[in-house]
Amino acid sequence: MVGAGIFSIPQNMAAGPAAPGALLVGWAVTGVGMLALALTFQFLGRRAADTHGGLYGYARDGFGPMPATLVAWGYWISAWLGDLAYLVLIFSTLGLFWEVFGDGTTWVSTLGGTVVLWGYAALLLRGVRDASAVNVVVTVAKLVPILVFLVVGVMAFDPAVFTVDLWGRQEDLGPVFDQVRAMMLVTVWAFLGIEGATVFARRARRDGDVGRATVMGFALVLTLLVAVNLLAAGILTRPELADLQDPSLAGVLEAVVGRWGAVLISVGLLVSVGGAFLAWQLLCAEILASTARAGGLPRMLGEEPRPGVPRRAILLTTAVLQVALVWAHFRGAAYYDVILMSGSMMLVPYLVSSLYALRLAARGGGGGGTAVVFTGVSTVYALWLLYAGGLSYLLMSSVFYAVGLVAHAWTRREQGRPVLRGWEVALAAGIVVAAGWAAVGLLTGGLQV
Repeated sequence: MVGAGIFSIPQNMAAGPAAPGALLVGWAVTGVGMLALALTFQFLGRRAADTHGGLYGYARDGFGPMPATLVAWGYWISAWLGDLAYLVLIFSTLGLFWEVFGDGTTWVSTLGGTVVLWGYAALLLRGVRDASAVNVVVTVAKLVPILVFLVVGVMAFDPAVFTVDLWGRQEDLGPVFDQVRAMMLVTVWAFLGIEGATVFARRARRDGDVGRATVMGFALVLTLLVAVNLLAAGILTRPELADLQDPSLAGVLEAVVGRWGAVLISVGLLVSVGGAFLAWQLLCAEILASTARAGGLPRMLGEEPRPGVPRRAILLTTAVLQVALVWAHFRGAAYYDVILMSGSMMLVPYLVSSLYALRLAARGGGGGGTAVVFTGVSTVYALWLLYAGGLSYLLMSSVFYAVGLVAHAWTRREQGRPVLRGWEVALAAGIVVAAGWAAVGLLTGGLQV
């Protein structure tokens, strides 16, 4: 979870736009919602019919094969979009020092991203254990610059700066409700990975470790994100933060201690994103492979010529990312644009998992009334995120899910089973109609994402 979001969150939240007071409200909402979601995944890790099935298994057991495939498909797309954001941010960071890299979408950045992308693919093809070992080292190393910022930020924090326009009334930022709503997809991006332990559940020594890892990871990341965001809002005003280039944390620290602060944060980000990119590329492959092994995607994606190395899943993810990287260059899609789409693609998987957990808890699946409460809160929070994300992102998501229908049809034909059953026909029709609406909007300019 500690990848790129924490290094860019001061600018991303300010650009929302959200004033400091709205940040307090928004983080309170996010804290409660994400805690409920973390507890929900902990509950599913212990009580689900298939505790090792991850998001795909939860959706399959709760709603059937077609929704399950779409959940896994949406999760995979969200994950590789996250990797795309990492590639853009790596070269945007280098652009702070060398103009040729610009905001991460120049031709030089695209070529550099291609080299990085396939280099990491080669590492993954060597074996999962090698990649995991690198990630452990990176996880420790990337925390140092963040801790330095926290220490400096506490000393530099100015209450007068934080409260100069607490609710955004001087700038006429609109109602606090709208400001909070605008920051929600950014918070989803910041917490992507909260469900990651469930994907790797089959590798855990004990089933209980999956739930503990989820809740402990949530607590640590929430603390770091809130501290970084609020301290930054007490060092620079909202307009100043909104004008910073990503990684904006570098600009905040530079304003306090000088150029070396920007260098420290930039190095920390490159280390952090380098490790996170590796972890998420591995996660992308694992999503495809585990879903294929469970019968939700074509068999070939689950094949492992070497133990722990789903070669076709790795290569497919890398190829799709390569196309997306070139698209980002021609479209001029900056980091902020990509993370919002990545966050949007996770909303349906979160909602489906929460609904399944709520049904389990309500039917006496363990945990008593407490489980009903936190799974209910998690469900309401997921619905709130869908509303907060807005119609445009929901329509764009439907385009990706429509492609997922093709993958589902391929899989069912491969298995000699009916493609759609009962209510799945209506759901598939709704997705196709929404995707068509989105396509027309994109062609006519009526849909802007």
